[in-house]
Amino acid sequence: MENRVLQTSKDPAGHVEDVEIRGHIIESLILPKVLDCIVNNGGAFRIKQVAVGQAQKDPSYALIEVQARDQDTLDLILAQVADHGAVATKAQDCSLAAADIEGAFPEGFYSTTNQRTEVRLAGQWTPVADQEMDCGVRVEAGAARCVPMTDVRLGDAIVVGHTGVRVFPEERPRESQGFAFMESNVSTEKPKGVATREVARALLQNRAAGGKTLLVGGPAIVHTGSGQFVQQLIRRRYIDLLFAGNALATHDIEQALFGTSLGVYLEQGGLAETGHEHHLRAINRIRRAGGIRQAVDSGLLRSGIMFECVRQGVDFLLAGSIRDDGPLPEVVTDVLDAQRQMREKVRGVTFCLMIATTLHSVAVGNLLPAWVKVVCVDINPSTIIKLSDRGSFQTAGLVTDVEPFLRVLIEELTAMEGSGQWAVDSGQ
Repeated sequence: MENRVLQTSKDPAGHVEDVEIRGHIIESLILPKVLDCIVNNGGAFRIKQVAVGQAQKDPSYALIEVQARDQDTLDLILAQVADHGAVATKAQDCSLAAADIEGAFPEGFYSTTNQRTEVRLAGQWTPVADQEMDCGVRVEAGAARCVPMTDVRLGDAIVVGHTGVRVFPEERPRESQGFAFMESNVSTEKPKGVATREVARALLQNRAAGGKTLLVGGPAIVHTGSGQFVQQLIRRRYIDLLFAGNALATHDIEQALFGTSLGVYLEQGGLAETGHEHHLRAINRIRRAGGIRQAVDSGLLRSGIMFECVRQGVDFLLAGSIRDDGPLPEVVTDVLDAQRQMREKVRGVTFCLMIATTLHSVAVGNLLPAWVKVVCVDINPSTIIKLSDRGSFQTAGLVTDVEPFLRVLIEELTAMEGSGQWAVDSGQ
């Protein structure tokens, strides 16, 4: 099949390049995105060859001639379409430049996406390890990996330009109705039951498959009295890793020691006398004990989310901010150090549940590759929108309050565990 689009000017295109795309390019809307990129950047195209898969699982293929008035426009278009998996048919190795400044990329460096990426080295396509958006690619000893700007060393070989780089856009599989429903336009008016059931099923399947589940949590979990549900998730081995800030841990420990969160009794709802001091006194007791783990070992801390993490061997990372009181001894106050530790710990994560934290959710979303399923639950729709706008398109969002979501999630998990229906549905 052939198709030709009108030129963006009456002058004939002076520069052309053939690109090809493969995979589920029709149902994942990759083909129209590539064509839009060409036209929107001042070029034109001619589809020279297209083969559409005959069955749902069959891949498709398209060979497209990209036309531009000048080389700069052509280079811009090729850079744009490369992020959608369009690769030039003229095979070339990637271009490398030595880092001339510590902690900075060379000009024209290739800026990574969260999609699977390969670079061509000595005629061979080489996978890029530790895939992450907004990084560069360092080549060393015949291997390639994503590297953040701050970790660049003087003399590092960094990929520049888009030549010899190919991206494999994550295909959008036909999910079950619950997740498809959550991934549509963000709205506070959607029924929550189906979506919560799908999250429960995903947690069960991930645990059964030996996957690694990351919980990214905000202090509203404690403020709303929902800590008990997170404790159950930890005890029942649904959570393998916790990312949070000083606030969640502080108010969780405040609740364990004083029965309050932000000075408010969670059981009665009344304000405690001098309750505004409780969070600071909680931090002080933990600091005097030497840390959260020491407080658990000594018997000072006997309940709560952080208690369960220590008792169940669930790893956690608390990243600090400028407004932190104390902070708790385990809080990583160096932002770049916190990023490095988070990068190490997210490796192997297969499912991520983000609850009631905008800044931590966006930060972790930037670290996760596109093939990790993410569910974001927040009363504020802008949190989910920000994640999607910043490239974490795999995020399924649920706009709701924390307490009813976690309460129903535990109910659904309990019901599914008892019936075994989730295993039948997933083919276990």
